[in-house]
Amino acid sequence: MQGKKKNKLIIKSLIKSLLVSFVVIVGILIVFTIWIFLIEPNMLVINKVNLKIPQWHKEHEDFKIVVLADVHAGSPFIDDSKLEKIVELVNKQKPDLILLLGDDVIHGVKGGKFIEPQITAAYYSKLKSKYGIISVLGNHDWWYNGKKVRKALINNNIDVLENDYRIISHNNKSFIVAGLADLDTQNPPVKEFINSITTSNPVILLSHNPDIFPEVTEKISLTLAGHTHGGQVIIPFYGSKVVPSKYGNRYARGHIVEEGKHLFVSSGIGTSILPIRFNCPPEIVVLTLESN
Repeated sequence: MQGKKKNKLIIKSLIKSLLVSFVVIVGILIVFTIWIFLIEPNMLVINKVNLKIPQWHKEHEDFKIVVLADVHAGSPFIDDSKLEKIVELVNKQKPDLILLLGDDVIHGVKGGKFIEPQITAAYYSKLKSKYGIISVLGNHDWWYNGKKVRKALINNNIDVLENDYRIISHNNKSFIVAGLADLDTQNPPVKEFINSITTSNPVILLSHNPDIFPEVTEKISLTLAGHTHGGQVIIPFYGSKVVPSKYGNRYARGHIVEEGKHLFVSSGIGTSILPIRFNCPPEIVVLTLESN
């Protein structure tokens, strides 16, 4: 009899432990779901990075650049109030230059409310920097209407580059900001364009898609890109399961150096496909450039 009672107590204790474990696991899953669907995608962090890049002039030491990528205005969490917040946070950084890396709109928006490019561009026009705003277009911009997005940006005093470049003079020394057309939709001649830039000054290359990086030559001091959203979900010790790049996690996010060439990929602000983020919050990148 005592043995049966003991067995019953053991079974009850086991069942209780299993129920507690079940409740804890369900609780963790609920918290995780709330975090990835509601909390992290709605965050906006300032990612401050000091970069030492080759060929950079000492006269341009501590030059501050704000980088915005993949705003996807109208996607979940990216409404008028978020655009106002972006402008406020960027202006607080007091940048020397602002660079936009494309995908200002979202094509086939789900779970949000589409915002016309002229409205987004009007918010951008409130951004302040010493040397203005330079932009390239992304695949979503072209899937929607690239010409319309380009016109909206230009009408709001934003310089849009497509296989073109600008010379910026600072402290009596110059550097180049070059912009490629979108890789997915416009098939830009990467090497030919880079070779057409005849200068001994540093060159910052803007490309919406980082997959052009293997074709970039050492003439380019720094390549800037977005498009990947950092993978949106980063699994610790693994990386991102889904990255819109033929190179997988190789160019997913952050500062990458290969063969002496420098690339920085922003995780961007908006989302696409699924409005989720984990371990990869929306970011405004503030780059402070230093000579190598």
